Amino acid sequence: MQVFNRQVSGRGATVFAFEVMLVSGSISIASQLHGRNDASLLKLAAVTAVCQLCFYYNDLYDLSAVQSNRELVARLLQASGMSALVLAVFAITMPSAIPDASTFVTAVGVFVGAMLAWRLAFYRFAHDPRLEERILILGAGRSARRLVREIRNRQDYAYRVVGFVEDADRHGVARSPDVLGDASEIGRLVIDHHVDRIVVSLSDRRGHLPIEDLLRAKLAGVRVEDASTTYERLTGKILLDDLKPSSLVFSDGFRASRLTRTVKRLLDLVLAAAGLVVTAPLMLLTALAIRLESPGAVLYTQDRVGESGLVFTLYKFRSMCPDAEHGTPVWAGQNDRRVTRVGRYIRRARLDELPQLWNVLRGDMSFVGPRPERPYFVERLAAAVPYYVERHSVKPGVTGWAQVKYRYGSSVEDAIEKLRYDLYYIKHQSIVFDLTIALDTVKVILSGKGAQ
Repeated sequence: MQVFNRQVSGRGATVFAFEVMLVSGSISIASQLHGRNDASLLKLAAVTAVCQLCFYYNDLYDLSAVQSNRELVARLLQASGMSALVLAVFAITMPSAIPDASTFVTAVGVFVGAMLAWRLAFYRFAHDPRLEERILILGAGRSARRLVREIRNRQDYAYRVVGFVEDADRHGVARSPDVLGDASEIGRLVIDHHVDRIVVSLSDRRGHLPIEDLLRAKLAGVRVEDASTTYERLTGKILLDDLKPSSLVFSDGFRASRLTRTVKRLLDLVLAAAGLVVTAPLMLLTALAIRLESPGAVLYTQDRVGESGLVFTLYKFRSMCPDAEHGTPVWAGQNDRRVTRVGRYIRRARLDELPQLWNVLRGDMSFVGPRPERPYFVERLAAAVPYYVERHSVKPGVTGWAQVKYRYGSSVEDAIEKLRYDLYYIKHQSIVFDLTIALDTVKVILSGKGAQ
């Protein structure tokens, strides 16, 4: 299912919904045990929202991230501790907004035990092969293999690949053991392997797509879909392999309404103006720290490519030593020696990005969008990477879908991977999607992931 333009698996939605009930139910039980009746609906909602957000920030809803029971316990205890700290602040500043401390402490004990038992039972139950959807892949090329790797690496979806179907015209080419037959055998394979879904991954469908066999399978109750649709649902990015312009032209999405663009710009103006006022003391301290550590300008300016390919000047706090770059531009790398001590800290905390609020206010950038790149790299990436220039169809962002989903990139391969995410964002952009990306950005900053 799609929620706020983000794909949510049935397993993930089940876990989240059940744990909302567990947390709120634990608070109600604790309130009754203490003989108090102050757990109003508003208080229940506030505490539950804080707990769920802490669980999310500890990756408890990324079912592929939790690899063992020990890791589950560790993440659950970390999330509970984080919840306790946040609610303690609320108890001091707004004591009437949450239940009393003794009720919450009891509730923590109840829901930690209940959630641990629930998660262990869920993992055992969810991985029952009888509950998994059996998938047959039509095609065995690069795109098909990439898709299967994604399916096997993710625990969010109850998918099991039974094998591949290879084109019948590949005479003289040895088949791999996981190729079950050719397209003419689809009907038999669907019955023999109890197939629930057929995913079509053929680089050239003309003259090869077994329409009649696929139609019979669909009429028999088997789901039939394109590999790009499955890949997008699993990963939150676009499958670039064998992508054709017609796929972009005729697919749903890639069309932000005038209302969406107007509201997005208004939010950018209001938030950028407020952000410049609120963060002014922090920016002043950052500028002072930079100046005290090393001589040179506090602000760093650089040409970047924005919407419609227009070049603008981007502002950042300087995080490298003066004159760090000579001659040919190079990407900054992890543990870059040019980064100063203060620069390393402000990059980790993303304080170097604060001057970009001015870019947002001017209209060069938005809060959320693809990361703007330098003209030198854009020229080379556009020549090497198909569809790279399409990311300039929207305003670049201070943060974005690619930034929160992928590590910092410093190569053409990284640029291609980020492009998959950028195209997904452009296809599905909406105001609510932007808000979820903002929440993810806080998570990235708190965890330090992707910091340089």
